[in-house]
Amino acid sequence: MEPHLRFSALVRDKPLCSSWEKKMQAKREKDLMKQYTAKLKDEKAQKKEEKRKRREENLKRRAENERKAEIVQVIRNTAKIKRMKKKQLRRIEKRDTLTLLQKSQKQSVPSKAQKNVQQDLT
Repeated sequence: MEPHLRFSALVRDKPLCSSWEKKMQAKREKDLMKQYTAKLKDEKAQKKEEKRKRREENLKRRAENERKAEIVQVIRNTAKIKRMKKKQLRRIEKRDTLTLLQKSQKQSVPSKAQKNVQQDLT
């Protein structure tokens, strides 16, 4: 059995209800923490988006460079395709060669103005 103690001698816990100032302080800290975590999430999402865009640009640039570096041989005689073997047919790829044809025609046939300039220089 416990010995009887005076009421004033008992060790009392803190009161369950906290003061208004403490509540407001806790609320402020909680809000600050929420803001900080939201900021971190936003930064992380922004970095991820930038990385995705950069990767997309790199792939696009790589594909464009690959296309520029291609050596293209235009097949004008379609009967040639029918004579080809399977292995050769597999290597054939369709391309939009209209621009290439126009460039080659411009280079092979100089315009009248260019001819006149060349004659004047001689």
